[in-house]
Amino acid sequence: MEISKTNRLSLVDQVVSQIESLIEKGVWKVGCRIPPELELMQQFDVSRNTLREAIRALVHAGLLQTRQGSGTYVCSSSVLGAALDKRIQKANLLDTLEVRHALEREAAQLATIRRSQEDLDRLLNYLKAAQTAAKNNDNKAYVEADFELHRAIVEASHNSILIDLYQHMTSSLQASIQNLIEITTHTDFHIGIHEKLIESIINQDTEQATEAVNEYIMQFKEVGGF
Repeated sequence: MEISKTNRLSLVDQVVSQIESLIEKGVWKVGCRIPPELELMQQFDVSRNTLREAIRALVHAGLLQTRQGSGTYVCSSSVLGAALDKRIQKANLLDTLEVRHALEREAAQLATIRRSQEDLDRLLNYLKAAQTAAKNNDNKAYVEADFELHRAIVEASHNSILIDLYQHMTSSLQASIQNLIEITTHTDFHIGIHEKLIESIINQDTEQATEAVNEYIMQFKEVGGF
């Protein structure tokens, strides 16, 4: 079998893959500036053109961002996350709600079966934080606690793909929560339904967990006029 020569494109792909790995492993964190061009050329042992082509590919994918006169920065923890974020930003609120519904309903069902005591402790802590924020009419703190509560439920599902998918949608999902909180005055309802949801996970009641997720998503749809 004839072996083809390594071409420039394959070198670009190799650099892209290595950079993705550095970012996904947290060596290069979101928000940090990547090393200068000359240093990267030496580390990857490639030419300036090869490096620049790899960087352009990652900028186009949404993983990196080039700032004029400042350098190149990491703006997403993965290509998947960047792609999802771009797509969700273009979506309307109803589409986002329907995705939340699907992910959080499945997560809640799995959490009732797989949750650990550590998971329950985290859920109760975030629920308490949400209750306190609601009592103090602190919308910002409530949104943060609410999101952490939902993320903890997803993590309690112990499904690695579901957890990664939800994590990659973090910023856009949090924005949807903020939008809905701003147009509703039914914080007490949300607290009550979240208490019901956490209770169902504690009691391993899958049916009640499903009902709770359906209720708060339906309430959001009504508030949003859908």
